[in-house]
Amino acid sequence: MTSRFSRLTWLWCGALLLITSQNLQAENWPTWRGPTQNGISTEKGLPVKFGGENNENVAWKIALPGPAGATPVVWGDRIFLTSPATEENSETPQLLLMCFDRSGKELWRQAVGSGNQNARDDEGNSASPSPVTDGEHVWSFMGTGDLGCYDFSGKQIWKFNVQDRYGKFDIQFGMTSTPVVDGDYLYLAILHGSMSTGETGYAKIIRLDKRTGKESYAVDRPSEATYENTHSYASPILYQDGKQKYLIVHGGDYTTAHRLEDGSEIWRVGDMNPVDNYNRYLRFVASPSYGDGVVVCPTAKNGPVICVDGNAQGNVTHQPGELWRTDKTTDVPSPLIHDGLAYICRQDGNVFCVEARSGVEVYPLQKTHRQRHRASPLYVDGHIYLAARDGRITVFKAGRNFEIVAENDLGEEISASPIVSEGTMYLRTFNHLWAIKK
Repeated sequence: MTSRFSRLTWLWCGALLLITSQNLQAENWPTWRGPTQNGISTEKGLPVKFGGENNENVAWKIALPGPAGATPVVWGDRIFLTSPATEENSETPQLLLMCFDRSGKELWRQAVGSGNQNARDDEGNSASPSPVTDGEHVWSFMGTGDLGCYDFSGKQIWKFNVQDRYGKFDIQFGMTSTPVVDGDYLYLAILHGSMSTGETGYAKIIRLDKRTGKESYAVDRPSEATYENTHSYASPILYQDGKQKYLIVHGGDYTTAHRLEDGSEIWRVGDMNPVDNYNRYLRFVASPSYGDGVVVCPTAKNGPVICVDGNAQGNVTHQPGELWRTDKTTDVPSPLIHDGLAYICRQDGNVFCVEARSGVEVYPLQKTHRQRHRASPLYVDGHIYLAARDGRITVFKAGRNFEIVAENDLGEEISASPIVSEGTMYLRTFNHLWAIKK
């Protein structure tokens, strides 16, 4: 009896250890750039070849009610994404937060707002900001200003319109900034302003109690930017390196870092839009990225990319805290930093790589698929996935030698970034939500 009990105990402990190990390896994807907000996945074994005429490695795909560029987020067995939709018996488009399980079954949908507006016909719409989640609730912000909090069953916890509380948006292509959730709070960066008067714009960093929506603070973010440069389509990100954590805000001719407790400024870098040759239309679209103790700050329209030390203080423009700058930028996709290297994936499909801290060129511009690129790159298991607007996804090796290992064709337009969770890659095209796995 003792021997049999002992064997059963060991078998049970082994099974429990295996389950625990598998759970530790599982990865949630709670915001548009992943668990550490830098486009890095720690998972293994994702396919590099998928789609095509035979739907290779496509576990499933589910039709969506409308196109959008918002990236899905995943926690446990729940997948959340946003979409515009014209529902039956309604002439006004609805802005939906949708929830699916991992089999692709729709569990619920909630109308967060209404009145969708497209930007440049197909460049974006009012469902462009991505949802964020903490594993208990999910928050959805729409370009209309509607901001809502929901539990995992779809019950609304709170909702209000940011424009009603903080003033009407004045931004040419719509508000696309995704909030950041951390601890007990939800952070928003709202940057906009007049495009024609030349006056400086409206810029605030807002912290809300994530459980109630009550304001914790709303602080001004100074900038001398004028005209369209007051419009920022970038999202704030959370810098974290084990010793410190702060918010990075991008737009209005500057990148700035802010203390979470009060929104005060830690550092800023400028000369992104030189005064002596000022471009009235250098609005920022790509968000910064961080890794290996540095922050890489992109601009647009052939402006510079600037790298800042993560420990910088004060105004670091052309000071020691500014590590390097280059005259080739991303424009729309965010940079990606991994294992000491910074990958700059440009909107035309060209990619170049530099050492993240020194800026020394590792390899010059390399061609991928020559089409518009709106999605930000994903690193997973030694490869970088880069999605073009026409549905072509190029997979190339990470490291010092550029090598394309696969080119995949979904046959559908895509501007949302690829994500990974628990061994599955999720892709949100204009028509479908795809699940890719071996």
